[in-house]
Amino acid sequence: MSFIELMQQRYTTKKYNPTEKISSEKIEQLKQILQLSPSSINSQPWKFIFVENQELKAQLAEVSRHNTERVLQCSHLVVFNVVNNLEFFEKQISENLPEGAVNYYKTYLKPRPEEEIKSWMKNQIYISLGVFLTACTSMEIDATPMEGIENEKYTEILGLENHFTTFAVCIGKRDVEDSNQPKFNPKRRVAMEKIITEIK
Repeated sequence: MSFIELMQQRYTTKKYNPTEKISSEKIEQLKQILQLSPSSINSQPWKFIFVENQELKAQLAEVSRHNTERVLQCSHLVVFNVVNNLEFFEKQISENLPEGAVNYYKTYLKPRPEEEIKSWMKNQIYISLGVFLTACTSMEIDATPMEGIENEKYTEILGLENHFTTFAVCIGKRDVEDSNQPKFNPKRRVAMEKIITEIK
């Protein structure tokens, strides 16, 4: 199947088959893919948590609003967290990034208001989400990205100190009766000519 065909079949899964688990090999691949995700100046202001433990998933399901059943049914819940402690972040980049990247941060980002810097960091984690969902599609793993969760409670349950939960993604194998599949619920997209302009 071509990549275009895979993308045509990709959709937000609404119902999972709880008996089908993602192999440990595929989980390790997804971890590596997230580690390799691009970010501005290679800043990597994130932490990813893979939750398979059913007891912990149940706690998180309770604070996942209308996504409760999906969290309980999925094979793994992947929680995307962004750095929310600037001192921690600055120490991290000073230890891991080349001088040029650190100087860019100090010159162009550090002088800005704290909320603007945190917004910039949050933008980076959405890049990793795009990479992650694309990888899941290529690996025939079903996924449900979820912003509709209680972020503060996720952060508290996971015991995060220097990071804050931004969103989470359920991954697993769809239930064959999931009504959101394209064969039951065709994709709706804005016409290409309305969203893409070509300048030659």
